Formats: sequence, C-alpha cells, structure tokens
Amino acid sequence: PATPSGAKWADPPTVYDRLVYRFNGTGYLKPGYMQVFVVNAEGGAPRQVTNGDFPNGGNEFGPSRASWTPDGKYLLVSVNRHPESDHEYFDDEVYEFNVSDGSLRPLTNRKGPDNAPAVSPNGKLIAYTGFDDRYQGHQTTKLYLMNRDGTGSHSLSDKLDRDVQDPQWAPDSTGIYFRYDDQGDSKVGFYLVDGTFKKIADHLAATTGAGGSGTFSLARTGMIALTYGRPDNPGDVAILNNGAMKVLTSLNEELLTQKKPGHVEEFSFESSKDNRKIQGWIVHPPDFDPTKKYPLVLEIHGGPFADYGDRFDFEKQVLASRGYVVLYANPRGSTSYGEEFANLIHHAYPGDDYSDLNSGVDAVIAKGYIDTNNLFVTGGSGGGVLTCWTIEHTDRFRAAAALYPVINWYSFALTSDIPFITKYWFPGLPWDNTDSYMQRSLTNLVAKVKTPTLVMTGEADYRTPISEAEQFYEALKLLNVDTVLVRVPEEPHGIARRPSHHIAKMLYIAGWFEQHKSKM
Repeated sequence: PATPSGAKWADPPTVYDRLVYRFNGTGYLKPGYMQVFVVNAEGGAPRQVTNGDFPNGGNEFGPSRASWTPDGKYLLVSVNRHPESDHEYFDDEVYEFNVSDGSLRPLTNRKGPDNAPAVSPNGKLIAYTGFDDRYQGHQTTKLYLMNRDGTGSHSLSDKLDRDVQDPQWAPDSTGIYFRYDDQGDSKVGFYLVDGTFKKIADHLAATTGAGGSGTFSLARTGMIALTYGRPDNPGDVAILNNGAMKVLTSLNEELLTQKKPGHVEEFSFESSKDNRKIQGWIVHPPDFDPTKKYPLVLEIHGGPFADYGDRFDFEKQVLASRGYVVLYANPRGSTSYGEEFANLIHHAYPGDDYSDLNSGVDAVIAKGYIDTNNLFVTGGSGGGVLTCWTIEHTDRFRAAAALYPVINWYSFALTSDIPFITKYWFPGLPWDNTDSYMQRSLTNLVAKVKTPTLVMTGEADYRTPISEAEQFYEALKLLNVDTVLVRVPEEPHGIARRPSHHIAKMLYIAGWFEQHKSKM
C-alpha cells in the first residue's frame, strides 16, 4: 500500500542463510559474493570476469589477490569454491580465469588454503602460499612453487618454519621475495627457485603497534622499497639497493623533537612452567633512573596466534610517559618462533601462557626498579582473555583493564564472526564438548577474582561480541568486585577506528590504574 502522508514505513525484516552473516568492521553482510572485475588501464567501465555463488573476489577478510599472467590473457585468483565453503572456510585453491570468456581452471587441489598466487615474469612458474589443513590452532603458512600449468607443486620453506606472506618475484625470475616474522621482527626474505634462502632486510614496520607489520615493493630494477621502523620511531620509507639500505623519509622528526619516547629494552627469561626461554621487551619511562622505583604494567598481546616485537607502540609509550615501566612478551602460542611453539596452546588456551607471563613479571621485578605494590595488567582480545585469566589465578596486581575479552567460549562460538574456531581451537562443537569449552571459560573461575577491573568493549565488535565483556562485568558486579564497564559507540574490535576513541581507550586505562595506585 501507499505510504500515508507524512509517514515512513518501518525497515523491512532481513533474512540471512550463511554461517557468517556479520563481520567485524563491516557489519551485517549484504547478500551476494565478491567478484573479480577488470578495467582498462586508461579508465572506462569495469567488466566482471567471474560469476557464480562463490567468493571469487575474496571473502569478509578481504579481497583476493589477482595476479596477471605476463601475456595478459589470464588472472590467477585464490578462491574457495568448496561446496561447503561456509564450514570449510580456508579451503581456497588457485584458479586460472580466462579474461576474455570467464572460463576457469583449478591449478591446485588439496585440503587447505592456497593463496597469493604470483606468476614469474618469464611466465614459467607460479609462487603461492598455503598449508595442509590439519585443524590446528596455528599452522605455518609456507611458500610453494609450481609450474605454470599447476604441476610440480612443492614447498620451498619447510626448513624456515615461519609464516610466509606477500610473495613477489625477482625481475629476472630467479627467485621470490616475501615477508615473514622471526622472533618478533618483521623481515624480508628471498628464496631462489632451487630452495636457497637468504634474509634480505630486518625491521619492517608500518603501524603504531608492537604487532607484526610492514610492507615492501619490488621495482623492475630489483630495488626494494619498504617501510622501516624501530622501537623509538613509528616508521619511515626506505629503499634497499644491492644490500645497502637508505631511509628516505623522517616523517615523525618534528614530533620526536617535542616528545621523548621511552627506551625499549629486549630481554629474555625462563618460564616457571618448563624453563622455556621467552622473549620480552621493557619500555622504560623517559628519563628512566634505575635507582628509583616504578609501577609496572604487564601488557598482553591478542591473537592469541600473533607476536609482539621491537616495534614502536603508541599505547605502550603513552603508559611509559606517565611513569610506568611496561612489560610485553611473546608467551607460548605466539607466532614467529615456529609451529611447535605456537601449538603449545592448541586446545589449551588460556593456560600455561599465564605462567610465561607471570615469570616475565618476576624477571622484571628482579631487576630492582619495580614498586611491587603497584603492579597492573591489561590486554585486548586474546590479551583480554589472558588478563582475566591472570586475575583469576593471582591477586598480585592492584588493578586490571580487560579489553574486548572472550569470557565464555560456548557463547563466543555462537555469536562471533569466526565460528570456525570450533574445529581449530576446540575438538568440536560446544554441545559435544561442553567440558572443554567451560573449563577454559573465564566464567568458570570468576568467583576467584578480587582485583579491581575495568572492562572495555566496542559496541560494534563482532569478533569478540559485546555480550562477552558484559558477562564478565555482570559477574564481577554480582561478586561485589570493584569494576566498571566502558562501552565505546560504533567501534569494532580494537577500538581504534576513530582517533578520539583510541585516545579515550588509553586514557581510561591510565586513569583506572592511577585511581588504584598505592600511594605508599
């Protein structure tokens, strides 16, 4: 019927029929799939090359990388065309798409992802990344090489035991450059087609966080441009020519003349769990004096399959500027140390990673400049999980700030935009493995918490949905624990989309710690 004068019909209902129906940073997904289009280099109307009810152009995590063959007749694209793609989320294969008629041909065929295809300049070989999917929490992404027709596929990087990203061919087709993280450092590596390995560059960085980052680009001459950073500098553009590096920019020079960053010290310590060596970093306050006593903040990375490193971190520097020593580390489960180390938490997270982190606190205290009456802990996402797990196992911290944590693995599996964790992080579906889910859920031990806790989450977070943080807050309130809940409007996972919200996040954490700091 026609709309009455001056009235507006209510929005119609929406129907969803896919397993992943909303996604962090995107919102509720519209019907349809991404497709690949081509457009004339001089401009003009785009033409769709792919079609069908498949994510030919990529999925919610981002668009697929489309690689042209040198003759300009084909595009190589990684696509998941598995009939159960909703449930086999990472079963991508490399396909060859004919640009003229849209026909396609699979070049790989295995259980597991095959991604980032890149054709050699001479058109004879294809490099790509992937792994044989064994449903492990972490599986090392390897560099593969195959003939142009899809035959002869083999791994080049078995011995490296590090995750390979962004393969790019040398102009003369002799080998492949790529990015990888190694012991908390983002690097550029190179493999000759015969499997000979060489490290090319260290210290890639591109963000204001301590997590793995950085990009590089290869010129036809063989010169490499890259983003280069150090713990006291957020990053600049550099070039690498015949092994010699030259930094071209000084983007933060003016800022760094006004603001003095804290010195970042790398160190290692042994875990009380099994004496494993754990790598960590200490951010000292500016004008640090080792004869004085400082409050300590333990800051825990998320993932949990991720890594911290010797990179500039805005949030940690803010805490250091307020007089805190900041400890961050790569406990078991972190990447950049090999698949065995990462999978020490397979079906066992959170758990022994807590022992690693607590040992790090002990190691910093042993240096003699920490006020043991003023220990604090914080972390986001997986770091929020471990923050909550930590205060359920010790009362040594005066206050905690748990950012967008997972509290109940059962509810998380049914509300998050990554429901495939049921087969990668757990032995199966929650109703078939209730004990496994609940033993590792923070609701199971919440009654032990005595630490004053700030809980913060974004209202548009679909990775660790707001209901997770709300459960922890409500539980602590029922237990009469000193706690507050901070909800940040329109923010997805991470609370960093808007600068004002990012700043507010840091100020709330710092303010909470100041409020609970011992005055002795």
